[in-house]
Amino acid sequence: MSSSTTANPVRYDVSLLSDDDIHLFNEGTHLDLDEKLGAHLIERDGIAGVYFAVWAPDAKTVSVVGMFNDWNKTSHELRPRGSSGIWEGFISGVGSGTLYKYHIESRVNNYSVDKADPFGAFFEVAPKTASIVWDLSYEWNDDEYLQYRGGRNSLTAPMSIYEVHLGSWKRVAEDGWRSLSYREMAEQLSEHCKKLNFTHVEFMPVMEHPFFGSWGYQGTGYYAPTSRYGTPQDFKYLVDTLHQNGIGVILDWVPSHFPNDEHGLGYFDGTHLYEHADPRQGFHPDWKSYIFNFGRNEVRSFLLSNAIFWLKEYHIDALRVDAVASMLYLDYSRKDGEWIPNEFGGRENLDAISFMRQLNRSVYERFPDTQTIAEESTAWPMVSRPAHLGGLGFGMKWDMGWMHDTLRYMAHEPIYRKYHHGELTFRTVYAFNENYVLPLSHDEVVHGKGSLLNKMPGDDWQKFASLRLLYGYMYAQPGKKLLFMGAEVAQWSEWQHDGEVQWDLLAQTEHAGIQRWVSSLNGYYRGEPALHELDCEPQGFEWIDANDSQSSVLSFLRKGSQPEDQVIVVANFTPVPRYDYRVGVPKPGFWKEILNSDATEHGGSGHGNLGGVESARIPYHGRPNSINLTLPPLGIVFLKWES
Repeated sequence: MSSSTTANPVRYDVSLLSDDDIHLFNEGTHLDLDEKLGAHLIERDGIAGVYFAVWAPDAKTVSVVGMFNDWNKTSHELRPRGSSGIWEGFISGVGSGTLYKYHIESRVNNYSVDKADPFGAFFEVAPKTASIVWDLSYEWNDDEYLQYRGGRNSLTAPMSIYEVHLGSWKRVAEDGWRSLSYREMAEQLSEHCKKLNFTHVEFMPVMEHPFFGSWGYQGTGYYAPTSRYGTPQDFKYLVDTLHQNGIGVILDWVPSHFPNDEHGLGYFDGTHLYEHADPRQGFHPDWKSYIFNFGRNEVRSFLLSNAIFWLKEYHIDALRVDAVASMLYLDYSRKDGEWIPNEFGGRENLDAISFMRQLNRSVYERFPDTQTIAEESTAWPMVSRPAHLGGLGFGMKWDMGWMHDTLRYMAHEPIYRKYHHGELTFRTVYAFNENYVLPLSHDEVVHGKGSLLNKMPGDDWQKFASLRLLYGYMYAQPGKKLLFMGAEVAQWSEWQHDGEVQWDLLAQTEHAGIQRWVSSLNGYYRGEPALHELDCEPQGFEWIDANDSQSSVLSFLRKGSQPEDQVIVVANFTPVPRYDYRVGVPKPGFWKEILNSDATEHGGSGHGNLGGVESARIPYHGRPNSINLTLPPLGIVFLKWES
């Protein structure tokens, strides 16, 4: 294409930015920057083209280079908009699909660089790095879902989340072992989630990232779904299809750090624009990446707008915010002398705290039927409590303590578990301090940690029984649920991002039984108010006996808001069947066995209670009535009061 400046000259009298936009941007409160910055296909005076705008306050010159001008660094310069730090211009004749970058000459250190668009809507497939001019128009068909999604995302609703890595869920062996496209995945993933009764899918970061092995946690294109699996419209089709099948979509969102790839956000205009300049604040020692400067207003506007963008443009139902602890603490993974205290001499990152409160207020004001979920691994108080009460304002928080304690307990040989009983019961001390999600996520089955199945001790029979028990115990506990892909087929091997879920294992009885068990758990969890309605309220849980450490048995009651919604859960963490095990019950009558992890259909040995038991007027556990149970080995049973 011609590089002539007269063929498609830059016009400076065209702008999408009002003075109010610039004020809000510089103030750190703009929530819709995706509509103002970046590359926008528009028409002015009957002439079609693209309006470009980019923030680079310390640039000497900024020009757009791309296919349309043979990547000429001087032919299409943008102009600064006052003192805002934003450079803008309208270039006629540029159309959808055009590759482009910003060439920046800095006023500092004679630095020059070609940068991808921070607001780019679409990118070349890695390892190429150019942005692509793109129209995001799409005709949605999920109105019915959106109309009622507030109820689906409520704290009183069942939420069972299937965590997915897009590139390794399923591959096409006959086509070079490639990943599924967004559109291929749409039907298959929807069908799978419906079969297993999951309510939501959580995608590990879909934002464009240069290194596949980062799993998306090292993102360069914050406003673009990765082009590895298709176009932005293809990703919208995936979300749309899931919604039409009644399945919510959660995105991992990573405002904590970003990579130092040259085309990315780092050192954007020859200065540390998005990141802190001092490495004690701006460089992450764990991930070798840059840390956003949360105290800079324009960076806040960039991140706030990005969160809103995914909810607005892609109809996302919730954002799971990654690595919140790394944002909260100035000394996170740092030794003495490697961090800078806050103005009061403390280790709390006051700017990050303020940003997270602002983020959550903004999300819930604009989209009150969505959720924000914090992956926060410390005991920071009130993470999921409103900002105006002193909390961080998230809707929910991952319960990392439950995950660590439970997996550590399950790793003990059963004969020794009686000495570690407190690892199971400790959770109830804090279970309702936050609105919790119980995660068995990708982090627990990677980097040499082994699969969940292989974490279980004993022979193969005991491993499968223990895994069923683990899942049953998770679904019995108060809190929303999350399982990483592959858990539902009881993979032997840990997750490999260049592989796929071991679907072939389903040909074996034990693995197929695990999948049926997950489906049953999800189904009853969704259908029984006692198992989800008061997940985040202490009234929804009551111990029957927390102290039978000698038998390694736990018994407790889950309750809904109505008196008839009561489910008894009894778990036996040893491989010894326990007969005539008496449990006090809150009501006389028949208690129906609704779930049993040892049922033969789930791959178990068939120990159980023949459909249920009638209570006897025998006082036990401080209650006037009790039932006599058979507890399956390494098993868990759920019983519901019927009459």
